[in-house]
Amino acid sequence: MKSGFVNIIGNPNVGKSTLMNALVGERLSIITSKAQTTRHRIMGIVNGDDFQIVYTDTPGIVNPHYKLHESMMGFVQGALQDADLFLMVTEMGERFKNEEVLRKVIASEVPVILVINKIDLSNQAAVTEMVDYWQKEIPRALVVPCSATEGFNVDVIFKAILERLPENPPYFPPDELTDRSMRFFVSEIIREKILLNYQKEIPYSCEVCVESYEEGEGLDRIRAVIFVERDSQKGIIIGHKGQSLKRIGIEARKDIEAFTGKRCFLSLYVKVLKEWRNNEKVLRQFGYEA
Repeated sequence: MKSGFVNIIGNPNVGKSTLMNALVGERLSIITSKAQTTRHRIMGIVNGDDFQIVYTDTPGIVNPHYKLHESMMGFVQGALQDADLFLMVTEMGERFKNEEVLRKVIASEVPVILVINKIDLSNQAAVTEMVDYWQKEIPRALVVPCSATEGFNVDVIFKAILERLPENPPYFPPDELTDRSMRFFVSEIIREKILLNYQKEIPYSCEVCVESYEEGEGLDRIRAVIFVERDSQKGIIIGHKGQSLKRIGIEARKDIEAFTGKRCFLSLYVKVLKEWRNNEKVLRQFGYEA
């Protein structure tokens, strides 16, 4: 049986999460037009009769400005160490911003598939030029032009992954989709709505924590807290007469119900937790590695 970890790495905002969701067939990772939307390492497991692919979507590669960023890069470093196959995602006109990560990939003996995403926004001549560039940069890599949003060449990538997987027993039970809990995905859905509805620094100053999740036969009751760093941010999140927070709740509830297949009652609250992005103790409580 073929089984292994396919670790997805790349710069922020190159469509890594869109590609992973397309390969898994489920919406597990946040998708927005903003950079740095993925903060954790998220697994998506695909099972077949004679294979198991464990995809891991890692945070986009950044130069750390907060301890939060350092933790995010810790997830990337972990992905460099335990991969059976690297799925490196870039886009038209993009180069890897972290030379250290690129050097480690090139120096390793792990198979590499380099995906040039978003080719639907470019032209054939530019795509050919990018393919040639990456083929020279990483000669042993298979370079695949792709449009994850349009589904173009996703099947080619999937087939190439299967061909390169090692022979291993499965790592997870055949009915398992991910290693993350429902609470985690609820918090990610809420955070996605914040990213979509607020601008500038506000989304990046927020963290969402699900304090309680009570499952019922026909209705789940969920209480979640949005943490921000300053009182002014709390006011912006809540909005005039609570309208902004209400909108977040309505949009999140719809997606949660679609994800779980059940109705849910969602209660949202906003609290100030000053400088949480630089607090190692708080970061550990939120599930980040110090």
